[in-house]
Amino acid sequence: MNDRLNSAQPYVIGLFRVVVGLLFACHGAASLFGVLGGAAGTGGTVPSGTWPGWYAAVIQLACGGLVLLGLGTRAAAFLASGSMAYAYFDVHQGSALWPLQNGGEASAMFCWAFFLLVFTGSGAFGLDRLIARRSAAQPEPAPVTA
Repeated sequence: MNDRLNSAQPYVIGLFRVVVGLLFACHGAASLFGVLGGAAGTGGTVPSGTWPGWYAAVIQLACGGLVLLGLGTRAAAFLASGSMAYAYFDVHQGSALWPLQNGGEASAMFCWAFFLLVFTGSGAFGLDRLIARRSAAQPEPAPVTA
């Protein structure tokens, strides 16, 4: 049983990465473009350039998209995790200690999900792996002799 689970691990991590990246990118798209209910469910957008909402939305859209594609996964996940830690401690934790009390469940979950991806990498289906495979398959050019 352990061998089967271990052989499926890259695929499960890949699916996890796709789902987490898609959900995160949707948060950014909602805040920036007013789609999917808009910013905070108001149907509107976050005013351009406002701190921290607009910058958070750009990070959500960009890092969520990169994680979704599995491109630069570890770096994008690191930035996304940090932004969610900031969101939790700056925006949510001031009103109560526990995420259930302060509305910070999503921030806490995204923070830890992205932190996990920093260490696991993209798993299967990621462009990171495709690019690494292509570069490993290409022969190195012969040295030029004079």
